[in-house]
Amino acid sequence: MSASEAASTLVELTRLEAQVVELKTRVATHADEVQVGTDVGATSTSNWYAHQTRETRSAAYRIVRRGYDLGIYDRVRSALARGDLRPEQADVIIRAIKALPAGLDPELLIKAEEHLVTAAEEHDAKRLTILGRRLLEVIAPDLADQHESDLLEREEAKAAQACRLTMSDDGHGKVHGRFTLPALQAAELKKMLLALAAPKHLAATHGPGVERRPGPERMGRAFAELIERISAKELPQVGGRDATIVVTIDHDTLLGRLHKAGILDTGERISPAAARRLACTAKIIPVVLGADSEILDVGRARRFFTKAQLTAMSIRDGGCVTEGCDWPPWMCHAHHWTRWTDGGPSDLDNSGLLCPRHHARAHDPTFEMAKHHNGKVTFTRRQ
Repeated sequence: MSASEAASTLVELTRLEAQVVELKTRVATHADEVQVGTDVGATSTSNWYAHQTRETRSAAYRIVRRGYDLGIYDRVRSALARGDLRPEQADVIIRAIKALPAGLDPELLIKAEEHLVTAAEEHDAKRLTILGRRLLEVIAPDLADQHESDLLEREEAKAAQACRLTMSDDGHGKVHGRFTLPALQAAELKKMLLALAAPKHLAATHGPGVERRPGPERMGRAFAELIERISAKELPQVGGRDATIVVTIDHDTLLGRLHKAGILDTGERISPAAARRLACTAKIIPVVLGADSEILDVGRARRFFTKAQLTAMSIRDGGCVTEGCDWPPWMCHAHHWTRWTDGGPSDLDNSGLLCPRHHARAHDPTFEMAKHHNGKVTFTRRQ
């Protein structure tokens, strides 16, 4: 075939494909109505069809379901049968009409169907989805604002419930993640990142020669910069402390005389150069260590533990000291082994980190706590 023949053939095959889809869904719906497959014990026509054709069950069910939908929306079915509509467009139109408020005049539904079928002559399924969201403005403008308001509220509520963030360390200095955010917070995040990844900002901070459109790498670096710019004082306190990363590093390494890695209170290790860079902008709290890395002093308080003491506990305990518990230090509470009311001092020897659950057990008379020589504790229910 020549180029023009190939082009025209491809277009005609696409039209033919749509016609076949319409015919197949119509036959599939009829097969479901006459209960094809029941004679061989199939639980449904779609399951029988999936088994016979090696389709997945979900795909077979969609074929049958689409046939029933096309039986309701005759204008969509006719356009698909003529090859004037793509199957994806048909699905979008049907979803848009189903999303309209209940109780509309049937004439308005017909008008909506005709409007989208006509629009499909010029727009693909993605654009039709956008037009479908504004469908009520075309067929019933007086109802559109209230419907849109109700729709947005429902979507925002679902989006808030769908928030997700997953992070996984690959063990090679990188953390990979995925997230799902509501549209509002995603727009805010995108605007923040674009501000940090903008060519003018990069030219000002890194010099000329980087004035190009932000790509994934630049956006990733902007995300990292955004995190470092957030002040811990602006965040809620966790366990009586600011949400601050604590880095343990030798004094000589800090001064550049040694090259030992810095250790984060979350367990990760960073290079001496990264630790020194953080020290340029961070508040430094000196922690005096003895020969066996024993914390000697970071400050004292009488009733409540100071932030300095809490930092020391984070470094010493590394998290909840209950045997088998893996809660990190920044989510734990500081506990007096000998209670303050019983004369116990607020110093490091009389303190330990416990997660909220085990802290509650420490004050629960139905549990007995035992301290072990390795600094860990265990709880057993009293008989």
